[in-house]
Amino acid sequence: MKKTVLISGGSRGIGRATAIAMAKKGWQVAYTFRSGIEAAKQTKMFIEDTGGKAFLIQGDTSSEEDVLAAFDETHKFFGSLDAVVVNAGVVAPSMPLSEMPIERLQMMFNTNVLGSFLFAREASRRLPSQMVGKTGSIVLVSSAAARLGSPFEYVDYAASKGAMDTLTLGLSKELASQNIRVNAVRPGLIETEIHASGGQPDRAERLGQNVPMARPGTAQEIADAIAWLCSDEASYCTGSILDIAGGR
Repeated sequence: MKKTVLISGGSRGIGRATAIAMAKKGWQVAYTFRSGIEAAKQTKMFIEDTGGKAFLIQGDTSSEEDVLAAFDETHKFFGSLDAVVVNAGVVAPSMPLSEMPIERLQMMFNTNVLGSFLFAREASRRLPSQMVGKTGSIVLVSSAAARLGSPFEYVDYAASKGAMDTLTLGLSKELASQNIRVNAVRPGLIETEIHASGGQPDRAERLGQNVPMARPGTAQEIADAIAWLCSDEASYCTGSILDIAGGR
């Protein structure tokens, strides 16, 4: 029987790369998207072109109603759930904290923190307790910004990703006895569309030369790590935060 993964934010960037990577490894893939139906459909097309099966769900991860619906619809469509990837997140234009309006802070923490906690909470409720030798998996997408702070750029984003690190550590201990693993990846400078949404489309390429490996990473490199953490190959790995940042 094929395994099923539910990914929040699968229409672009790391979420899309993860959806495609896991489909290639034989997973059935459900993913959410908030807006941009054409991009979401394109992810589905990429998956189906590889012979995989995909199910897309429109909704806002900061809405409890939408999160509950995403899990309900995934189970109804595929009949099972084995892994959850908490990926959906936003960034905003660079500025120091002193200039950030309340609307920006509310948007940042509603999406990146509240949305992630709701998605992880439902995963902890819906993933079945596993037998010895089999494991369920939750993978959270954090950021190297959580340990760097992103001063004068995105301290709100960095703080929201710091919450993902804490959630990983705490939830991994809560679910360990059920054989459900909780881990996180902490990407560094990755070449995705998120930089453009923050007003700096060339940010990864521009700053990548300062990384020890002298380049930005790719969404595929993050997706491969997420796929491994979801797999039974990582069966004794929980509470881990994997830095994928080129040495930065």
